[in-house]
Amino acid sequence: MHFRQSMVLAFPLVTLAGSASAQARPDTGRPAAPVLLVPDAVWDGTEDAPHAGWVVLVSSGHIDTLGPADQLAPKGATRIDLPGTTLIPGLIEGHSHLFLHPYNEATWDDQVLREPLGQRMARAVAHAATTLRAGITTERDLGTEGAFDYDVQLKRAIDQDIVPGPHLITVTRAIVATGSYGPRRTDYSFDPGQGAQEATGVEEVARVVRSQIAHGADWIKVYADYRWGPHGEARPTFSQDELNTLVATANGSGRPVAAHATTAEGMRRAVLAGVETVEHGDEGTRDVFRLMHKKGVALCPTIAASEAYAQYFEGWTRGLQRPPESVQAKWASFRTALEEGVTICFGGDVGVFSHGDNVRELEAMVANGMRPLDALRAATSGNARIFHLADRGRVAPRLLADLVAVDGDPTRDITALRRVRFVMKDGKQVR
Repeated sequence: MHFRQSMVLAFPLVTLAGSASAQARPDTGRPAAPVLLVPDAVWDGTEDAPHAGWVVLVSSGHIDTLGPADQLAPKGATRIDLPGTTLIPGLIEGHSHLFLHPYNEATWDDQVLREPLGQRMARAVAHAATTLRAGITTERDLGTEGAFDYDVQLKRAIDQDIVPGPHLITVTRAIVATGSYGPRRTDYSFDPGQGAQEATGVEEVARVVRSQIAHGADWIKVYADYRWGPHGEARPTFSQDELNTLVATANGSGRPVAAHATTAEGMRRAVLAGVETVEHGDEGTRDVFRLMHKKGVALCPTIAASEAYAQYFEGWTRGLQRPPESVQAKWASFRTALEEGVTICFGGDVGVFSHGDNVRELEAMVANGMRPLDALRAATSGNARIFHLADRGRVAPRLLADLVAVDGDPTRDITALRRVRFVMKDGKQVR
């Protein structure tokens, strides 16, 4: 371990209202002692720079107070020293697939059709633990890819402390237009099970949304376009009326909608329908990004997944070869979105590449024009706002004690997020 624990014997200056009713230890029934985290600096999730010499007091699963070390030394608290680190909010990731693993290990079709559901669930459990240890304390999983509502079951297991993992935001299966998704029926001598839930027409779209809500979906994910054109090119899938109905049905129950969309027309239809995030946006034009900015729709660019696809399927070796056109176009699209002021969501489509390598997306965002500080905001307070999570994403009193300590200063060097020294979720140390 890289930290030291001891007891602090002075008195607190400020405490969180109600913190006296401390969480009871299940083994003894006695209140759990507060924890004082002592890094070199604290970054609160919004400000321009970390506060050197600050500490954070955690009590009953929440942040109690924070401030200069010489003004905060509560009696009876367990002290955890984290020298050389910056303490930041736990990262919030917006696009992942815990039920997938990299496509250079097994193709997407083989994972969906050949891997038993029990094995896929076991992988997802392992991926969730790896994700949490990487500093991701909240994860939006955007589709089980054929594993039905197993994400909801995984979320319950995590919430009940059966297995370790981040807080999960679930969608069960994505919704796709009938015949548009995969595994492609023309590739098999049988009718293969699909990696998403099919629907046709406004009545069926509404029924499918309600079915997913009944199975525990927190958000609804829709494919506004996909590679189903005559030559395998991406084209819009649902009509504007179908998308309007889907979003209205989801929103009526309090569920936001995320839309997979890579074409300008698919993006435009999804934004007009009222989705809250667009995933990928590969062919986004300046006009469609302006529309997204106007409507307040965020973009999860998934740059890391595009780079991984190029490595798997185009033979690209990073650093040794010129990036293929697909990657260059992706980078250009992202830069256009930045120029037009689109809100950026951190979410790299991890699962396409290895779980635990989640920071790869933030590094790609910085390499293509974002400041490290802005990328870090996107992964904390920004995603908390996008996902309506008012109880996390910042280091502030009364918020969940989801906290990460990394070597160095990630507001200046985004690669510091790879050097995770300490992870706390709900006030419990998990690394």
